[in-house]
Amino acid sequence: MSGEKDTRMAMLRRECEACRKCGLCQGRHNVVFGTGSTDAKVMFIGEGPGEQEDIKGEPFVGKAGILLDKMLKAVDLDRKTNIYIANIVKCRPPMNRDPQPEEQESCIEWLRQQFAILRPEIVVCLGRIAAAKIITPDIRITRDHGTLYRKSGIIMMPMLHPAALLRNPSQKPGAFEDFLKLQELIRQREENAANT
Repeated sequence: MSGEKDTRMAMLRRECEACRKCGLCQGRHNVVFGTGSTDAKVMFIGEGPGEQEDIKGEPFVGKAGILLDKMLKAVDLDRKTNIYIANIVKCRPPMNRDPQPEEQESCIEWLRQQFAILRPEIVVCLGRIAAAKIITPDIRITRDHGTLYRKSGIIMMPMLHPAALLRNPSQKPGAFEDFLKLQELIRQREENAANT
């Protein structure tokens, strides 16, 4: 199955790399399309690329990405084997500002198509912007992180953005609890699938 999905994702990536739907394309070095396993049952979604991501063309590779990878590893998740990571917008907003609503709207169709190829069972939204766009506009990330939502049969969980944890390390224990909750959720779903 992954062969067909890989082919479809590669075609979508090529289309996305030519995108000029909004002004963010003017300042980009690279389109930051997404990375991970196309067989992943878990999809992580952030808001947009930062400077390092723009340079390397891959999501979450700066300091926040290093922290994210450590937390993923602690719960047996890895971007190369069992998760997929993408962003709401594929090009870096200037000075790492929040992506504007019209930029999010211009870019969201790429994410929808990625989702359609992957068909994940669990979606993790990293940070306020991703959670508000994907889960519900009235979400409060500091209050609602770790809460499970269900939309169209998909389990969705907002989590604190790793960049926020770097700014406020006192939030790391609560964030790690969310990762443990995610690990348990994945384990339960795997057990249920094995028993059916």
